[in-house]
Amino acid sequence: MVRDAVRHGHVLLAFQPVVQASRPDHIAYHEALIRVLDETGRIIPAREFIAAVEETETGRIIDCIALEKGLAELENEPSLRLAINMSARSIGYKKWMHILTCGLNRNPLIAERLILEITENSAMLVPELVVTFMQDLQRHGISFALDDFGAGYTAFRYFKDFSFDILKIDGQFIRGIASDCDNQVITRAMLLVAQQFDMFTVAEFVETAADAAFLEQMGVDCLQGYHYGAPTVAPPWQQRLPKRAKA
Repeated sequence: MVRDAVRHGHVLLAFQPVVQASRPDHIAYHEALIRVLDETGRIIPAREFIAAVEETETGRIIDCIALEKGLAELENEPSLRLAINMSARSIGYKKWMHILTCGLNRNPLIAERLILEITENSAMLVPELVVTFMQDLQRHGISFALDDFGAGYTAFRYFKDFSFDILKIDGQFIRGIASDCDNQVITRAMLLVAQQFDMFTVAEFVETAADAAFLEQMGVDCLQGYHYGAPTVAPPWQQRLPKRAKA
């Protein structure tokens, strides 16, 4: 299904806001989430197919499409800050790097509004390569987020060598955190790690007002989840009507 979607150009991005915990009416940035259309035109989220393609050539192509579409959004909307997902397996993939280089050459200012998200599991596959890759791109102003932190296995001997700007706490520890003492302890420990390494923190899968209030009190910097907005393929900046030409 995914190969067919890629072949026919039926791949798109959905956008979800990430808000400031202390001022939830202020959007810090958006995350671009890859979607494909099946043969009926139904929108399929990444969680339903990414595990099947991540280790394949199709996975690399998906990363390329996400980057290309995300850079186009950044070019078209100067006020936008955008996080784009990628696999560590795409590091060194010539087409992916070519797309990034061409985008930055067209508009170097894009780099300061671009965040690249790498999952914890992916980063641990080739930690030495990830460290070098991040250092090279951070010189251009690009930021990096460690996604799904806590969901996989982190070798902390590598962790201190990373220079991630953002740490995203996996949603399994966030859902119902206001009433879950175990998850409260685990999340506080993650916050201490982030503070020690001077990383901005984002809690994923925030779905209730009670959880949002607890996370803000705990000191999480930003919140992401259905409580603030579901991913949409028609974000606000794409819905603006073009200005009328003056007579």
